Amino acid sequence: MHTTPSQRQARKKTAPDADLSAIGWLGSDQHTAGVLTTARMLLAIEQAAGAILPPALRQVCRVARIDRQQVTLAVPGAAHAAKLRQLAPRIAQRLSESGWNLNQVQVRVQAGLPHIGTNPPRAKNVEPLGAQALDAFEALHASLRPGPLADAVGRLLAHHKP
Repeated sequence: MHTTPSQRQARKKTAPDADLSAIGWLGSDQHTAGVLTTARMLLAIEQAAGAILPPALRQVCRVARIDRQQVTLAVPGAAHAAKLRQLAPRIAQRLSESGWNLNQVQVRVQAGLPHIGTNPPRAKNVEPLGAQALDAFEALHASLRPGPLADAVGRLLAHHKP
């Protein structure tokens, strides 16, 4: 059911204090209210499942879908998925005991999910070796017998010499 421009203007005039946020907009229309209800249900199940999961898995696991009595949990990688599959029966049982009408957990890897809680790679703070250090490594290289250690010191010198 579509509204005409005059009906929308009348609604604006009768409700000047209406919530203009996205949530207010979603809740105001019959068609979009279902989206809001589904989003709230997904978040509630995600919170309930998070109480069951270990902390590292809780940070990256998201509820992707609910279909009948099955919940699909999404994680960013295969290692997370393997651990989550081990915990799936326990998660389903605890969610059922908590009052959710769910009895099956499916796990899906979604590479696009952010790795929340993981540390981003740090930039290396590299300082070049000084003249005294290079002289010491040259003396060490000269005193070593041929072998893997002498090769490694030779590569280090080749890398750091100007």
